[in-house]
Amino acid sequence: MTINKKRNGNTLNVSIEGRLDTGTTPEAEKELKGCLDDITELNLDFSHLDYISSAGLRLLLSLQKTMNTRGSMKIQHPNDVVKEIFEVTGFSDILTVE
Repeated sequence: MTINKKRNGNTLNVSIEGRLDTGTTPEAEKELKGCLDDITELNLDFSHLDYISSAGLRLLLSLQKTMNTRGSMKIQHPNDVVKEIFEVTGFSDILTVE
């Protein structure tokens, strides 16, 4: 898994490549949660995310909960596999997916 972050004022754009699963989610959580203090807009680019497991979904819920108190969070460009996971789990109803 590779995480690329680009900050623009109070906006954080994050691209995640590879898999967000039980093995990689703790690293992603550490990487992301530590840089949200003054962020009001979090954009997660999933165009190169191959797969997301329940561990990754829990991280998204946690990030969404944090961002609900500060601003907004968007999931951008998920592939068909990730979109299907969001739809089957109901996450497409609680996350902003573009």
